Amino acid sequence: MKLNDVRAKYLKFFENQDHKIIPSASLVPENDPTTLFTGSGMQPLIRYLLGQPHPMGSRLVDSQKCFRSDDIDEVGDNRHTTFFEMLGNWSLGDYFKEKQLSWVFTFLTDGIKLDPQRLYVTVFAGEEKNNIPKDMDSVKIWKELFAQKGIEAKDVEIGTEENGGKVGMQAGRIFYYGAKKNWWSRAGAPEKMPAGEPGGPDSEVFYEFTNVEHNKKFGEYCHPNCDCGRFLEIANSVFMEYRKTEQGSFEKLPQKNVDFGGGLERICAASNNNADMFLVDTLYELIKGMEELSGKKYEDLKRAFRIVADHLRGAVFMIADGVTPSNTERGYFTRRLLRRAVRYADVIGLPSGELAELAGSGVLSYGHAYPEVQQTADFIKKTISGEEEKFRKTLEKGLAQFGKIGQQKTLLSGKEAFDLYQTYGFPLEMTLELAKERGITVDEEEFRSELKKHQDMSRTASAGRFKGGLADTSYETMKLHTAHHLLLAALRQVLGVHVHQRGSNITAERLRLDFSHAEKLTPEQLKEVEDLVNEKINTNLQMIRKEMPKDEAVNLGAEMEFGVKYGDIVSVYIAQDTDGNMFSKEFCGGSHVNNTGELGRLRVVKEEAVSAGVRRIRAVLE
Repeated sequence: MKLNDVRAKYLKFFENQDHKIIPSASLVPENDPTTLFTGSGMQPLIRYLLGQPHPMGSRLVDSQKCFRSDDIDEVGDNRHTTFFEMLGNWSLGDYFKEKQLSWVFTFLTDGIKLDPQRLYVTVFAGEEKNNIPKDMDSVKIWKELFAQKGIEAKDVEIGTEENGGKVGMQAGRIFYYGAKKNWWSRAGAPEKMPAGEPGGPDSEVFYEFTNVEHNKKFGEYCHPNCDCGRFLEIANSVFMEYRKTEQGSFEKLPQKNVDFGGGLERICAASNNNADMFLVDTLYELIKGMEELSGKKYEDLKRAFRIVADHLRGAVFMIADGVTPSNTERGYFTRRLLRRAVRYADVIGLPSGELAELAGSGVLSYGHAYPEVQQTADFIKKTISGEEEKFRKTLEKGLAQFGKIGQQKTLLSGKEAFDLYQTYGFPLEMTLELAKERGITVDEEEFRSELKKHQDMSRTASAGRFKGGLADTSYETMKLHTAHHLLLAALRQVLGVHVHQRGSNITAERLRLDFSHAEKLTPEQLKEVEDLVNEKINTNLQMIRKEMPKDEAVNLGAEMEFGVKYGDIVSVYIAQDTDGNMFSKEFCGGSHVNNTGELGRLRVVKEEAVSAGVRRIRAVLE
């Protein structure tokens, strides 16, 4: 099946079960300073899973675009990608295990036509030390569902991946694994959860590629969670039914939720019974384009073709959501994607300057599902072309530097190789190739040690920069979120209605607002904006949340968040005085203070350019 067909079938299937289709959130998380990118389907819905009513109701379904930067270096095998889509359906205190598992099984076997003999499931094995029982409810449901297809589903204890490699399948169909594999909470395993945190067991569905032989380096025997590639996880239903108490025990939640995630590309690969995810039509279109341009075959250079296809697709969606190449924060990853794509395009033998046109063909296959990609197609191609041109100049300098440090040497240190990687974007493979041509050995172990140190430092810095917990709703963050609304309204009043939000980041310490405006603000304009915000703070405006049809919110003049698609019913926050005079109106589902008088005084710390036509303000509350 084709990717667009699987997505459409899934959305329609759950719409027929009275679910409301909600649009995908942006890859840039809304007012979540704790993470750079939206990396899972549930991430934009956390506040609703924690109890806030959703304007579209208690049954929701979507396909969420996701990006995981940690997977960049893993791309090259047949299943890792940086960008992917996660199919999701949610029950917010509505249905639970019986309907969820039945619907998922029906969708996979009747909707997608997967052979039920190829499907295997995992469930939570329970945890005696925390008095959390085995998920026998799910086991009973799965046995009944498989029986309807004439399959006897034996349940088997495995526990851990290591033990799975020792005991194997044991003729089982349902497998018990521990908390590492079949328990979900934001904090991880039950013992890591703080008091008050919700969590629960999950049940995963795996598809078996019978033509893939088990690789014994992963264990003597194969099992669903084996990494040999024979089994592919395609669906996961999380049942949020527990809450950790102050005493450290677990109690049942009054509102039980379902959070389902199914990898779209994975389900599509299973529907085609082909373990190579890069043969799914949207990625394969890019690969065919590369074959035509280079005269090379995918079968001969799989890793290079996969890296270029994945990185181009990822960059297209990042740029469409406003993440252009830079050396900091999110833009660093767009830059890294494109520069790796250039490097491996050269390995394939693609003509210089063709990546932008290739990306154009990638845009076309997603244009219907994601109109923002089609609408920004020209900008995407221009950005990719410009980044390739810049990188080729950097490559020239890097080659010159390699020539200098490689003179009269037989050994290149790992630190020298890492400097080429860090400063000039040379992947280790490129340094190894150049070194081999000159009879030089590279200290690969030291390089990997330097790379690990760099990655650890980056994660630590990121944890500090984006601290506050997932979807941080601390009081200080709420205050700055409210100030953010006032600041945007003030900018529009002082500079003009052409000003719109183009990005934001809010922590408990400061706010950052990117907005459309072509010129640097004068000191007088900045003071006028700052004074206006503080005037409205002192007026004690009320922050009022209203739910209304999207068209009504648009007619009201409510500002939309850049890159966000909205459903038919939306949440709008209005800052108004006691006479009903509105100062700020924004589409927003986040948390705010009740009254602007709680904020204190806003001070603009910095105003600067971000890119052509986009300015940035950083501000604090004092």
